[in-house]
Amino acid sequence: MTKSARSMAGLPWIAAMAFFMQALDATILNTALPAIAHSLDRSPLAMQSAVISYTLTVAMLIPVSGWLADRFGTRRVFILAVSLFTLGSLLCALSPTLSVLVTSRVIQGIGGAMMMPVARLALLRAYPRSELLPVLNFVTMPGLVGPIMGPLLGGWLVTYATWHWIFLINIPIGLLGIFYARKYMPDFTIPKRRFDLIGFMLFGLSLVLVSTGLELFGERVLASYISLGILLSGVVMLFGYIAHARRHPQPLIGLDLFKTRTFSVGIAGNVASRLGTGCVPFLMPLMLQVGFGYSAIIAGCMMAPTAVGSLMAKSTVTQVLRWFGYRKTLVGITVIIGVLIAQFALQSPGMPLWLMILPLFVLGMAMSTQFTAMNTISLADLNDANASSGNSVLAVTQQLSISFGVAISAAVLRFYESMSLGTMVDHFHYTFITMGIVTVASAFVFMLLRTKDGRNLIGGREAKKEAKAAG
Repeated sequence: MTKSARSMAGLPWIAAMAFFMQALDATILNTALPAIAHSLDRSPLAMQSAVISYTLTVAMLIPVSGWLADRFGTRRVFILAVSLFTLGSLLCALSPTLSVLVTSRVIQGIGGAMMMPVARLALLRAYPRSELLPVLNFVTMPGLVGPIMGPLLGGWLVTYATWHWIFLINIPIGLLGIFYARKYMPDFTIPKRRFDLIGFMLFGLSLVLVSTGLELFGERVLASYISLGILLSGVVMLFGYIAHARRHPQPLIGLDLFKTRTFSVGIAGNVASRLGTGCVPFLMPLMLQVGFGYSAIIAGCMMAPTAVGSLMAKSTVTQVLRWFGYRKTLVGITVIIGVLIAQFALQSPGMPLWLMILPLFVLGMAMSTQFTAMNTISLADLNDANASSGNSVLAVTQQLSISFGVAISAAVLRFYESMSLGTMVDHFHYTFITMGIVTVASAFVFMLLRTKDGRNLIGGREAKKEAKAAG
C-alpha cells in the first residue's frame, strides 16, 4: 500500500477522533460544573463563564481555520489544533482558580475551532464527491456517541474520582490523534492569499455578539432588551462584513459561495430546521424534571434513545437517499421531524416510559438522516477554490443554529408562562407544538432543491451514465 493510499485509509479515522473529542467535551462538562464550583469555592452560576468562554472562542475562530489550512497545510494546522486542545485540557485539569480555568478553556477553544473543520476540509479535498457521503457518514458516528457517553461518564468520574479527570481523559486521545495525523493525514494547500484582517474582525465579532446575545436570552441573566441589543449589534456587524466582502478582492469568506444553489439551500435549511431539532435536548429534560418530577439522572438518560436512533440510522442514510433523492428525502424527513416534535405535547406524567422512549428513538433516526443529507448537499457542488470557505460557513452555521434553537424555544416557553395558559406541563406542550410547526414550515426551504441535486454524491445508474457520457 502506498503512502497516499495509507493516508486515505487513515484520514476518516483521524477526523472521527476529532469529532468524538469535541462531542464528548461539549457534554461532559455540564455534569461536573457543580463539583468544579465547589472545588474552586465559587457559585455554580458563576461557572457558566467556563462554558461560554469556550463557545465564543470557537465561534470567533472557525472562519479563520479555512485560511490557515489553505496557507499552512491541513496536516500542520490539524496537528496544531489537536495540540492546543490537548494542552488546554491539561491546563483545565490543573486550574486552581476560575480565572485560570476560563483562560485554559479559551486555549481549548482555539484548538476546537480548527480541529473538526480542518479534518472535514481534508476529507473534502481527499475524496471525490461520489465517495464523500459514506465517508462523512462514518466520521459523524463517533460524534453521536459523545453525547451518550458525556453525561454518564462525567457523572461517574465526578462521583468516583475527581472532576479533573473530565479534562485529563482528553490527553491520551489527543496524543494518539497527533501521532496518527503525522503518519496518515495528507497535507493539502492551495496558492497563498492575503489574510483579510478587517473581514475577520467584522465576521468574527459578529459571531461572538450573536452567540453572546443568544446565550443571554437562554439564561435570562440580563434584561431582554440588553440581550436583544447585543444580538442586533452582531447582525449589524454581519451586514458590515457583507459590504466589506463585496469590495475586497480576496475576502475571508467569499460571497460567490452563495451563488452555488445547493450550498445556499443547505445552509438556509440548516438554520431553519435546526430551530426545532435544537430545542429537543433543551426542552425534554426540563419538562421531565420540572413538569413530570423525574430525577436529573433519569431525565438525562431519557435522551439516550435519540442518540441510539441516530447511530442506527447511519447505516441506512445512503440507501434512503438513493431511493428518494435529496429533495424528497429532506422535505419528507423534515415534516416527519416536525410532527414528532409536536407529538411530545401528548406526553403526560402518568404515561409508560416506553411510550416516551419510542418517539425519541424514531426522532433520533430522522434527525440523523436529515443532518447527513443537509451537510453533504451543502458541500456537494463546492470546488477546491471555495471548499475551505464553504466548510467554515457550514461549521459556523452548525455552531450557531444549536444556540438559536435553545434561545427561541426558551423565549416561546417564557411567552406561554407569561400568558398563564394552564399548568407548567401545558406550557411545555404548547412550546413543543409551536416548535413542531416551525420545523414543518422549514421543509419549504428544501423544496428549492432540484430532483437531480446531489446525484453526484449518491451514485446510482443514472449518475454513472451521465459521468460516462461526460467523460
